[in-house]
Amino acid sequence: MYNERGAARRPFFEAGIPAERASASEGSPPEAALKSKIYNIWFITPLLVVFIVLFIIPMFISFFFSLTIWNLTDFRFVGLYNFRTFFSEHSLNIGIKNTLIYSTMTSGLKVVLALAIAVLLTSQIKSKHFVRSLVFFPNLVSTIAVGITFRSLMHPTRGLFNTLLERIGIEGPNWLGNPDIALYSVISTDVWKGLSIASVIYIAGLQAIPDTYYEAASIDGVGKWQRFRFITLPLVRSSMNSVIILSFIGGIRSFDMIMAMTGGGPGFATDTLALVIYKQYAFGFFGISTAGNVIMFFMIVLIVFPLYRFIISREVEF
Repeated sequence: MYNERGAARRPFFEAGIPAERASASEGSPPEAALKSKIYNIWFITPLLVVFIVLFIIPMFISFFFSLTIWNLTDFRFVGLYNFRTFFSEHSLNIGIKNTLIYSTMTSGLKVVLALAIAVLLTSQIKSKHFVRSLVFFPNLVSTIAVGITFRSLMHPTRGLFNTLLERIGIEGPNWLGNPDIALYSVISTDVWKGLSIASVIYIAGLQAIPDTYYEAASIDGVGKWQRFRFITLPLVRSSMNSVIILSFIGGIRSFDMIMAMTGGGPGFATDTLALVIYKQYAFGFFGISTAGNVIMFFMIVLIVFPLYRFIISREVEF
């Protein structure tokens, strides 16, 4: 742009700005970017320090002590002996099997049952807000309290479950004393407690789906099952992924529910990996228990991370 004398006209936003300030402003973007980067680093640094101190350093210390036999005053390097012992002893490696069964079944049941409950509670039913409160109630009770309560309910002679079954002429099983069904009894209790938070996650996902999809499907004469299959199920997949990951990791780390209900018994029938680690610490086998912690860490890494990448790749955006 030029003025009346043919000289180049300065932009209006530079009018009145001295030449030295204008030239300084031209070099300011790199300086501003540098200051912004330093500013961001200062925000990240405290969290990074906490992460390194409370996670990274203890992780490497655990890796080292899993290769030793140690106590509170001394240690002796033994290589992979603790891991060989863990995988060769039935009383120890059964925890890995039970953990996989426990995490898979609790996760799968929560995914399916919580979705059914959430679909019901987002439909046009009466008193659905009251029913939502009832569904969420188990999450307000501590896991230990739930375990102790269900241990009493599942008592073979004085428990409520067997008393009701006896009233209708059915002999109730020994829910927690029979090695064949004890683990599944604990799993059912865990699912009952975990359905509440899983249902809330699903309800949030269902309410985020635009009504226009259902209205268009209704105009086209699409039935309820087709709407659920082709609209609800794909668009609620992000919530489903959250339920899968959270419940699966929770199943791998499960300890308090089993400890309150069976303590790992009868025998080793309900021992999970977390419970085996606790017992080895209690008995003074610190090296084996530390090796169990490392095994649990790699179980989560090798199972959950690929599972997460797989289910994220199948999400549908809307």
